[in-house]
Amino acid sequence: MDTTATIRPAKPGDTEAIMNLTDAIALFEGEELEELGNMLAGYFDGSLGEEHSWIVCEDDGVVGVAYFAPEQYAYGTWNLYLIAVHPKHQGKGNGTAMLRQVEQTLFSKGERLLLVETSGLPNFELTRKFYRKQGYEEEARIREFYKAGDDKIIFRKALVTPLS
Repeated sequence: MDTTATIRPAKPGDTEAIMNLTDAIALFEGEELEELGNMLAGYFDGSLGEEHSWIVCEDDGVVGVAYFAPEQYAYGTWNLYLIAVHPKHQGKGNGTAMLRQVEQTLFSKGERLLLVETSGLPNFELTRKFYRKQGYEEEARIREFYKAGDDKIIFRKALVTPLS
């Protein structure tokens, strides 16, 4: 990772930078961006619950963001709902550093699994390759989930060694 970058919990003052970052990666559109803004507001006002976590990667401004939360009806299972790095700062280890921070945070709390979902479209191949490189295994594929021709792919990583 770039030695000047730091990872820290998101603060209310980061909202605009996070929204600009997610707009720059062009992953979300209109209503989705609005919902993301509502989720951030809910995190900062405490209405999402204390277990929800947003972190940012900062290098002379916010260059990356990650959001993770527990799976509601499972014990020790968490979802990484968002991880993104500004296009100008990709390929420098920032995404890997944020992912490791998420994993270490959950591991230290004794959590069991981290799930990540992504699209099956060809333009998400680098994303899928990234997760595989980080030790995630493809656990499920739901065909045509997002829309016709766009599968939902779920990756899984065990955070603790299972008991023998």
